[in-house]
Order: sequence, then C-alpha cells, then structure tokens
Amino acid sequence: MTRSTRERIIDESLRLFAERGYAATSVAEIEAAAGLSPGAGGLYRHFRSKYDVLAAVINEHAARTRSQIADALVQVEAIGTSLPIEKRLDRLCRAGLAKVCEEMWLTRVFFRDLSQFPELVTVLRDGLLQPMFDAMTSWFRAQPEYADADLDWPAIGAVLGGAVVHYRLFVETVGEPPGRADHDRFVASWVRLSLGLLSEQAAAAAAGVAEVAG
Repeated sequence: MTRSTRERIIDESLRLFAERGYAATSVAEIEAAAGLSPGAGGLYRHFRSKYDVLAAVINEHAARTRSQIADALVQVEAIGTSLPIEKRLDRLCRAGLAKVCEEMWLTRVFFRDLSQFPELVTVLRDGLLQPMFDAMTSWFRAQPEYADADLDWPAIGAVLGGAVVHYRLFVETVGEPPGRADHDRFVASWVRLSLGLLSEQAAAAAAGVAEVAG
C-alpha cells in the first residue's frame, strides 16, 4: 500500500531518531529520507516543527497499540476455549514478544530522548505501555481455567509482562537472549510458569485435556 507523504515523514523520522537520536537528526535529513527535497521545507506542509513530528510518532503508535489490543481481545473471545490453555498461553507470549519487537525503534527513542519530553512519556505510558500490561491482566482474568485462582492479577501481569519486555530488550541491547535461552525455550518456560498459577482443580483438568490431546 502506498504511504502518504505524512506517513513517510513519520516512519522515516522514527527510524532516524532511533538510529541517530532526536537532537542529531535534522529536518532536512527527515525530508530526504521521506523522498522530499531536503531543505526545501516540504516537512512544514504537514508539521509545524521537528517536535511535532516526534509527537505524531508517539501519538500514532499509541493509537495503533490501542487498536491492536482491541482487535486481539475480539480474537480471544472468538477463540474462547477451543484451544488447550497451554496453546493459548503460548500464543499470548509470542504475541507479546512480537509487539515489543515491533516497537524496537520507538523503544530506542524512549530511552535515548524522551526524558526531555515528559508530556510524551505520559502519552507513551498511558497509550501504549500500560495498555499492554492491562491487556495481559484482562486476558488471564477471562480464561476459565484461572477463574478460581485468588491472585493479584495486575501484579501477576506486571511480572509476566515484564519478563516478555525484558527478554526482547535484552536481546536488542546485548545481542543475545538472557541466560542464552532461545526464543522457543523462553516461551516454553513462560507458559510453564503461567500454568503454575492454576488452581489444583484447574491444573488437574488441564493435564487431563493434555493427555487426551496427546
């Protein structure tokens, strides 16, 4: 699909901010990367300033995340309990890893530059970061296998969601996974830990389903 000029400016500015930093990226460089004549002022037909471009990046990624979460929750309802709980957990973990990976450029900008723009940190926190953790909490609460588990679900979501975020950030910054546990091993262990939250009755029922499926 052909991107509009505004979309090209947003996409290319995010890439440049991630690679070089906000302060080190000029408007002319953004224009050139977006296919405009560098230094001719084409960016200002769509944005008032470089800051407005950065704000648009943050706001649009937050809006996209809210839309993705809404779509994902609809899919969760559609799937229901048609898959064993282990499979559903596997999908949840992999979806979380994919989302964090998708936002890696934005993550670089966040850690490098956004401390000077607290108002944009607030947008990112309320529009992207907290909704991801809230969605995980909502997911667990919606699974019938966890209905009898008397747990602090927001805190559990922070622990399990934090593990997913940390895994991808570690790979991105260090160049290899924490504990050298590859992607599939991490997912399998994450699922196993999540299954440990089941009540004894739910765990027994899940084990019985697994035996039948096997």
